[in-house]
Amino acid sequence: QVQLVESGGGLVQAGGSLRLSCAASGPFNSRYTIGWFRQAPGQDRDIVASLNFVSGSTTYSDSVKGRFTIATDSANTGSAKSTVFLQMNRLKPEDTGGYYCAGKSAFTRTYYFWGPGTQVTVSS
Repeated sequence: QVQLVESGGGLVQAGGSLRLSCAASGPFNSRYTIGWFRQAPGQDRDIVASLNFVSGSTTYSDSVKGRFTIATDSANTGSAKSTVFLQMNRLKPEDTGGYYCAGKSAFTRTYYFWGPGTQVTVSS
């Protein structure tokens, strides 16, 4: 079973940057898509970025486009271990929340394995 573990969260001032990491282990392969989700207090968990390992394509929500970048450690793409990063620049207080990485088959819609999450707090 694929396991995901996030790291890199913390407290940062508005305008600052953080880089989150999602370490994947287990039977991970290049036919997956990894997504980063954000859940603000009292709100739904929404996807902010995704990376399709099959095509290499990325997607971003409108709220983070131009500020966040999703990328992988290309040296380990398709190996038993891969890391997916979320570089977050020009952070805003509304970016505050729990950040979760999740995975699914690149050919289906539902994410079905999740990490435990990491907290990001942006102060104004």
